[in-house]
Amino acid sequence: MNYKTISCHLIVFWIVLLSAIKMEGKAFNTYVVDSITLTPLPGASIFDKQGNAIGISDNNGKLPYISAYSLPITIRYLGFKETSFATLDNDTLYLSEIPTELPEVIVESKRHKVLHILAYIREYSTLTTYTDSVFLFREKMVDFMLTPDKTTKFKGWENPRILKSKSYYRFTNSQGLDSVSDKCNHHFSWSDWIGIVKSPQMIDAIRTSEQGSDTIYGKYSPTEIWHRNRDKIKIDVNVLADTTSRKWVPNISNFFKNHLDFETFRLQYNYNNVVGDSIYTTDLAGYSFNIESNGRGHDMFRFNHKDQPFFVSTYAEVYILDKEYITTKEAKKWDNKKLDFDNLSIIEPADLPELQSSVKELVQRVNDINHNNIRLDFTPNYRLMGYRAHKQSIGQRALFILKQLTGISSYKSRRNFNRNWNTFQKNQMKKNNNKTE
Repeated sequence: MNYKTISCHLIVFWIVLLSAIKMEGKAFNTYVVDSITLTPLPGASIFDKQGNAIGISDNNGKLPYISAYSLPITIRYLGFKETSFATLDNDTLYLSEIPTELPEVIVESKRHKVLHILAYIREYSTLTTYTDSVFLFREKMVDFMLTPDKTTKFKGWENPRILKSKSYYRFTNSQGLDSVSDKCNHHFSWSDWIGIVKSPQMIDAIRTSEQGSDTIYGKYSPTEIWHRNRDKIKIDVNVLADTTSRKWVPNISNFFKNHLDFETFRLQYNYNNVVGDSIYTTDLAGYSFNIESNGRGHDMFRFNHKDQPFFVSTYAEVYILDKEYITTKEAKKWDNKKLDFDNLSIIEPADLPELQSSVKELVQRVNDINHNNIRLDFTPNYRLMGYRAHKQSIGQRALFILKQLTGISSYKSRRNFNRNWNTFQKNQMKKNNNKTE
């Protein structure tokens, strides 16, 4: 083989290699920005064609590497129109802001000092192990009860209280399993822990200007990015940039103490109708978060008790539906656990983005499940249960509880087990001896 032949082979090799790289995905510098102000959108969530979260944009709005198999992708950013992109040929991707109107908050008297907030939550989560994958789409109706200060006897709650919830699961594994359900034995949701931050203090750089932005740097990277456009303020928070950023998520402090491995933890708060140089809770239009975390068994959400690592990616959006100042007496009525939440409907905000086609398909598949047929088709394993149920009398039930407390039941159980095991061993040895003879 001569020099020219070798050169031709090398050229062909590099052409094939570059073509493969180009087919595999995009590694170019692609940014997502506001279509009007052209400001970058940090922490924008990227979803593949199956609805799985595959990454977020960095502090400059730059997208991560995206495989061609993930296309078309969908980019979500709170307060902006959800947009899909079939290709990534352009260096800049534009998102359009959605105009939102907050409901008016009327304060009738000084007695009405507890702020009751009603909100709608959309949550997308993906849990993966070495062999299995669980995708979750969940809708929630939640409320918050915020008190003005610590002197108020009624404590309220800053974390979302679930009033109504609908869940849609898709299960897949390496063997090709693809099933759906509205129930799952494992709970891996972060939205229950991320609440409302009361009236954050506005930074000086945007206090006196109608338009502008500023960045607060933490120990390792930017921890807060503030944007102001007249009466709208957006705050992007990187919780992992500095330990001081954990003030935005005080209810997750225990997870940090237990050394839970967070890969990504980004928050975004949107405030509308901001007047003057102060931000109030009543100005909150919504918030979102993106969390990527590693866990090992019971260290996170008690997913399983095996020493099997897993990865959880969650993106959620919280839309404020209504706000109202009420009295402490009225707030205690809302706190009543006897309230009939079963008849409560899930109310979607008017500016809610349309779901991806893959998520719509999941919702339809779950809604089409006939639970009665599933129960009829299921044949119980009588080896694991009695053939008939025996109703216990009050005396029998009391005796059973007493045995449990005194440890008599456990003692008898161990004794019976040992006796049965010894009997089994003797019979098995007799059978083995007969075979050898």
